[in-house]
Amino acid sequence: MQATAYTYDAGTRSGSVLLDDGTPVPFDAPAFDAGGLRLLRPGQRVRIEVEGGGDPPQITLVTLQTF
Repeated sequence: MQATAYTYDAGTRSGSVLLDDGTPVPFDAPAFDAGGLRLLRPGQRVRIEVEGGGDPPQITLVTLQTF
């Protein structure tokens, strides 16, 4: 699934992304760490993996979108 980085706090390594429909979804440090990133800037296109069908979904991975 693709999204756009919306917020990121380097101190907690957590933040949020915007889904393509504009819905903000938070992510926590384990999801950020799973992607191997060191920094995330708002506006970057990212790939996310989610678990379960909750509302909002639980993000388990955040990494850069590569083509």
